[in-house]
Amino acid sequence: MSDTVTHTISVTDTRNASLRINETFFSIQGESTFAGRPCFFIRLTGCPLRCAWCDTSYAFREGAPRTVVSLIAEALASRCDLVEVTGGEPLAQAACVDLVRGLCDAGLTTLIETSGALDISPLDARCIRIMDLKCPASGECGRNLWSNLDQLKPHDEIKFVIADRGDYEWAKDIMIKHALGAKVNCVLMSAAWKQAKNADIAGCAGLDPKSLAEWILADALPVRMQTQLHKLIWHPSTRGV
Repeated sequence: MSDTVTHTISVTDTRNASLRINETFFSIQGESTFAGRPCFFIRLTGCPLRCAWCDTSYAFREGAPRTVVSLIAEALASRCDLVEVTGGEPLAQAACVDLVRGLCDAGLTTLIETSGALDISPLDARCIRIMDLKCPASGECGRNLWSNLDQLKPHDEIKFVIADRGDYEWAKDIMIKHALGAKVNCVLMSAAWKQAKNADIAGCAGLDPKSLAEWILADALPVRMQTQLHKLIWHPSTRGV
């Protein structure tokens, strides 16, 4: 990673487009093949899904308007060449497409984490889409937009959050049915963290990562198991990390 990013912001017709932003922060990337790298995060407000294991329910409503150009300027000021757009569900806001394009134009390696429930085709082809396919225990499996699989690029990644054995078997079947290993750069699996019930989500008992590791090894499944590294560095409920 370079120490300094010297790119300038591209001036476009959408520079004054605005988004409702929950938070921005500079931290260690906790997931994906970029795990462990410093990364600047832009978390958008709002999500149409209510996954049982959601750990960012505070982003459903909290936020304030920001312009695309101000967000790109802040990302550049972080001196980091890796940025992730996340949520909530970032694609629930139409101007997210403008933000991603602007970040790519600025020369930043741009990740976007999306639920897979909304159309990813308008996104700039230069961004890296980390698409979360919802397993049955999430409660939102029926929201998967399967046509998105045809839009994925070889540099994109697919993530499964596994809450129980049924989720694991479902994800394994989906991998085989859709030949996901040949479609994207990496297929990721992570064990769901325990989440208490609240007004927005049903809650989740969580899954011991050891169990997931043993299932993967028993099947010699060609996936990358991941933890949420930031939750091991900081307390799992810490925001802005």
